[in-house]
Amino acid sequence: MVVTPPGVTAHHLNHAGQNVLTIASWVITAAVFGLSIWMSRRAKHPIYACMIVAAGVGALAEPLYDVMFNLYFYSGRGMQKTYTIFNIPQPVWAYSGYVILYGLPAIFIVKEIHDGRMTPNRLWMWFGIEILESCVFEIAGINMGTYTYWGPHVFRLWHYPIVIAVLEGVQTVTFAVVCANLLHRARDKWSALGTVAIFPITMLGGNFGAGAAVIIAINAQDTSPNWVRFGTLVSIGMACAVVRLVIGLIPPPGRVADAPQTAPTGRALAGAPA
Repeated sequence: MVVTPPGVTAHHLNHAGQNVLTIASWVITAAVFGLSIWMSRRAKHPIYACMIVAAGVGALAEPLYDVMFNLYFYSGRGMQKTYTIFNIPQPVWAYSGYVILYGLPAIFIVKEIHDGRMTPNRLWMWFGIEILESCVFEIAGINMGTYTYWGPHVFRLWHYPIVIAVLEGVQTVTFAVVCANLLHRARDKWSALGTVAIFPITMLGGNFGAGAAVIIAINAQDTSPNWVRFGTLVSIGMACAVVRLVIGLIPPPGRVADAPQTAPTGRALAGAPA
């Protein structure tokens, strides 16, 4: 297992930055959850509220992500944390951050697909929106002194590796399209609980699958900047390929269960067994 360098674990935690992230993110999360309930009531299906819950619960898998991508939450005195896994403490704002970064864009994507307004270009647009949202959120968190991506990452923007935002875009778009298929094909409302399993599958699958090259490059012994650059570019290319693949999986609008049931034709009745 990759061990976080002592210089990183001993880094000072900015308590003001921690408070900003915690308070602001949980206030926004409360509003997002309220919005998802409203959307679910209008759709007469709990899919949107379940997706928000799934994103929050999915943050329990964050330590796996941290190990692979060399992320460390500064754990100085006064850190507001929940639990520690792989010697990486998890802040209380990780769960609200997941809701804002991944759950919120995903419910809008599903809504557009359900309403029949989604096109390939619009899905690419949402991919770009997620990348931008990730950059804003994570650049703020990193530069407020609450966590870091350590190691030989390249192509950083204000200390933030851009490949991370691209991979987060892939996981969000994939999560949304899979949930849209669930909404389209599901026969009952209980199936919406499947989003709790869908989220970690698409999150870890998207990041570890498309991101395999950069994960290997940054964690390899005796790696070099050129190898990291190559692995990063390969992962960005893989991410774009996944988005193109997901476009082909966009389901038709509406729900199969809501489609009008047509009566059998006379010809069909004539051929039916007695």
